[in-house]
Amino acid sequence: MTHLRLAPLAAALGLLTTFVPNVAQAAAPAARVVQADRLFDARSGRVQAEGEVLVVGGKITAVAWGGKTVSAPEGAERIDLGDMTLLPGLIDMHVHIDSDPTYSGYTGLQFNDRFWSVIAVPNAQRTLEAGFTTIRTLGADAWNDVGLRQAIDEGKVVGPRIMTAAYAFGATGGHCDSTYFPPSMHQNSRYNADSPEEGRKRVRELRKYGAQVIKICATGGVFSRNTEPGQQQMRFEEMKAVVDEAHMWGLTVAAHAHGTAGIREAIRAGVDTIEHASLIDAEGIRLAKENGAWLSMDIYNTDYTQSEGKKNGVLEDNLRKDREIAEAQRQNFRAAHEAGVGMVYGTDAGIYPHGDNAKQFAVMVRYGMRPAEAIQAATLNAATAMERNDVGALEVGRFADLIAVPGDPTQDVTLLERVPFVMKGGDVVKDTR
Repeated sequence: MTHLRLAPLAAALGLLTTFVPNVAQAAAPAARVVQADRLFDARSGRVQAEGEVLVVGGKITAVAWGGKTVSAPEGAERIDLGDMTLLPGLIDMHVHIDSDPTYSGYTGLQFNDRFWSVIAVPNAQRTLEAGFTTIRTLGADAWNDVGLRQAIDEGKVVGPRIMTAAYAFGATGGHCDSTYFPPSMHQNSRYNADSPEEGRKRVRELRKYGAQVIKICATGGVFSRNTEPGQQQMRFEEMKAVVDEAHMWGLTVAAHAHGTAGIREAIRAGVDTIEHASLIDAEGIRLAKENGAWLSMDIYNTDYTQSEGKKNGVLEDNLRKDREIAEAQRQNFRAAHEAGVGMVYGTDAGIYPHGDNAKQFAVMVRYGMRPAEAIQAATLNAATAMERNDVGALEVGRFADLIAVPGDPTQDVTLLERVPFVMKGGDVVKDTR
């Protein structure tokens, strides 16, 4: 990736020019050895002493710890991080990369539609700089996430690896529809699906233009008008048709589901990840565990919404819904974790500022996880849920996406809120040690 290209682009758009010096660099050497006093093994959840990772061609080709060393080719560059812990690059399973929470409610209508395409670029840079080398976008407008992914993959802009959902969809009048306007404005989502056959067609259309994961809205939500989080808004038959079609094409399915009944029906329909899961009950927890559905519970963002939302334009009704489900969601997170349900790290970034993704780790620990478990949720668990074996662990054959923090994050998980070293695909994209 040629990061030098960012300088004129950033100057023209006024985007994060302070970030460019950190990522601008000559071509990476053919081989690198990254070493640190500690290494986090995402598979065991343990910190190993004296870790070394050999990187060749952007991939991990050898890993050693405990006094052992990797066999590096002659001329390999060594990056000695000293008293730091090496970890896999972090993964956020639920972001809205073209959203900015400082423009909420109706305040975003002051901008042209393409404004949101442009702000996705600095959002991606901030996310990568925060140590999240892979993200899953679960709803974006105007194919913004697909275009951003392509620009990143082509080396035109800097950002994480992105798994794109493009448009999220659901029932007419439901959470994924446009619900803020009167009939005279003719606002609606072109991807509403009100029957099993319409659901199948939406999967095919979205995949055709760049969706790599399908996101449906099974229940009402917090940040929509005229919906309640507990309301089921897609029928089982509709969700089952979507899941069957997506799985046939090799795509996973994520379901926005706050409400108890909608969660249960989404799991029974075969959905792969349940987003939010705020009002999950004992039956839903049992179903998730039995069916291998992963829970992605965004238990930090209410802190931001309640402190900053009104100032940002969030409507009182949306603030009310957020208040009503916040603590219930956190307690249900605790119950699901104690029951042994698979958990992944999803934050709903875009509801709060991009780049603050790691603030959820501390809340996950407060509500029952050990720090190592929270880190696993954002590494190997997330990669497994996405059905990807190329990210999420410091293992041979995976991308050389890694981060490093001083100290031991399994003792103090808040260290991940301040990541000084980030490598993506073997390229050092941030080093502020």
